Amino acid sequence: MHEKKFFTAGKDLSEAKKVLIMIHGRGAFAEDMLSLAGYFNVKDYALIAPQAENNTWYPYSFLASPKQNKPWLTSALNVLKEIVSDLNNAGMTSENIYFLGFSQGACLMLEFITRNAKKWGGAIAFTGGLIGDKIYTENYKGDFEGTKIFIGASSNDQHVPVERVYATTNILKNMHANVTEKIYDNMGHTINNDEIKTANELFFSAD
Repeated sequence: MHEKKFFTAGKDLSEAKKVLIMIHGRGAFAEDMLSLAGYFNVKDYALIAPQAENNTWYPYSFLASPKQNKPWLTSALNVLKEIVSDLNNAGMTSENIYFLGFSQGACLMLEFITRNAKKWGGAIAFTGGLIGDKIYTENYKGDFEGTKIFIGASSNDQHVPVERVYATTNILKNMHANVTEKIYDNMGHTINNDEIKTANELFFSAD
């Protein structure tokens, strides 16, 4: 199972007014996500990047039955829950907690915030969608209260079919999220410059 391991960067939590939780993809490292932060205007944020055991949050595709990915998926969701709880206990309100994930990390992040919908600071999903062989709407509760969420994805991705991205966007909107969705023609399984530009404009523009 996963332990609550994470790396930090940016502002010290005691000085920061906002936090960005950055969640890595399959086979990657938390440090990879912290290096990605250099592309965003987050110098005033505390940055937290959790690390998955064996670099993978759950063993099978996000399109597999959740039962197949248990107990790893449950453990991964609990890691995020514990981190958020610790931040809340330290005085950081949920409205000032932001999320960013890529690929498997984007899927995990979307699953977590949709199971715990509330007024978050915002969420950025680079190539991701809600988890499961189908969408289990009974798992999702709460109200995003206008939380801004960005989802960027490729029109043809071998890991994340665009149909799941569309379905995810619809669920988020139904739960009152303010979703910006961008689908890029044959982008591949990567992050492009327009996604970075869009994320900066939506979430990290100078006050």
